[in-house]
Amino acid sequence: MNIEQIVDFAQAGSAAEHYRPAPEKVLRGDPEQSVRNHYASPCGQFNSGIWEGAVGQWRVSYSEHEYCEILQGVSVIRDAAGNARTVRAGDRFVIPAGFEGTWEVLEPCRKVYVIFEQAPA
Repeated sequence: MNIEQIVDFAQAGSAAEHYRPAPEKVLRGDPEQSVRNHYASPCGQFNSGIWEGAVGQWRVSYSEHEYCEILQGVSVIRDAAGNARTVRAGDRFVIPAGFEGTWEVLEPCRKVYVIFEQAPA
């Protein structure tokens, strides 16, 4: 390994992948999303990049641990019991694997994500 393997998000030229949650998961709006995965580890368990989401709400079920840093916008994350946390630009947090609930984008949102996918038991 050398200095050339360091991934600089400001200069990464990763292509955006555009998608929407599965229709049965969408609760409100048309939450079009895009992801620019700037780094994927050789083992496939570790990924990081930039995610963007349009206004809408959908169900989430995390099999991975995810560190998030909100760069722009406002979202509300709710657990299965309906407890809510509003996140906005400057907020940094981890969503543990096993979390289930909803993600609602109130204002178009952009975040840095770092994901660690646990190996199946």
